Amino acid sequence: MQFVQTSKAPSAIGPYSQAVIANGLVYTSGQIALTPEGVMLEENIQVQTAQVLSNLQAVLQEAGSDFNKVIKTTIFLASMDDFVAVNELYAEAFGSHKPARSTVAVKTLPKNALVEIDAIALID
Repeated sequence: MQFVQTSKAPSAIGPYSQAVIANGLVYTSGQIALTPEGVMLEENIQVQTAQVLSNLQAVLQEAGSDFNKVIKTTIFLASMDDFVAVNELYAEAFGSHKPARSTVAVKTLPKNALVEIDAIALID
């Protein structure tokens, strides 16, 4: 097992790793709209989603993977009213690659984020 850490994504805000590599797979922790410097972006769902996807891509790249190797994602939304907006940015980021996905609404996310996304992906 190998733990992943990159300065191109925010540090974990608790006792966990940005990601863990095991048996040819990378399991990312959920990413929220923190900048790599740890500043929470609170503007709107589009700004937050763009930052979350940027963070997720940085962690995947550090692990030797990318969006084209993602097997499964989970999206957590503070409101299902944001589903369409998140879906548009998600579709742009993943292009023609369409991993399995779950999307759930939750009562609250860390730092009152509007969206959180995690992923499981193959590594090189």
